[in-house]
Amino acid sequence: SHPANKGSTMKTAVIASLIASAAAFAPASQSGRSVVLNGAVDSMPGAIDFRGDRSDVFDPLGLATTYEPFLPFFREAELRHGRTAMLAVLGMIVPDFVRIPGEPYSFEAVPKTVDAHDALIGTSMQQLLIWISLWDTIVTAPAVAATMKGEREPGDFAWDTWKPKDEATFKEKQESELRNGRLAMMAFSGIVTQSVLTGKGFPFF
Repeated sequence: SHPANKGSTMKTAVIASLIASAAAFAPASQSGRSVVLNGAVDSMPGAIDFRGDRSDVFDPLGLATTYEPFLPFFREAELRHGRTAMLAVLGMIVPDFVRIPGEPYSFEAVPKTVDAHDALIGTSMQQLLIWISLWDTIVTAPAVAATMKGEREPGDFAWDTWKPKDEATFKEKQESELRNGRLAMMAFSGIVTQSVLTGKGFPFF
């Protein structure tokens, strides 16, 4: 592709990733809709500021109070973006060392992981977007609707094979997932930005 078009495409990708990583940090209830609508933000999992201080919830835009009925949706969005970002961080690092078989995915065809965006945008990328769209239509949309009705906890897809049996350990794992997800959202933004700016793969400088 033309260098100018490629640069424009990558800048668009960077901006999109930065917006995605700024997902709602305002927590939503894990204990029922009645608690959510009462605004008990400080008692919810992940109710901390960026320093880990529980006395000051990190919510600079005031979303938890201004849009209180949407707290379940905010938590659903945070969990989804956090989980996606954790996988994305691995996806930006691992392919710089290991690739799946096939010439289109080789180091010769795609020298750096970040180059895959433009190299595969007309092939594999389309298939990926189709599958994501199907997932959102069939699974995500009904799940979010159930969450907003108070019929489902945010982020709960009943994949609980390794769920801790005792409540204390489970809450600890919830906190861990939220913190790691938040860190991964910021990390992914930094990885993509630096990789595009420097033109280098891992460690991106």
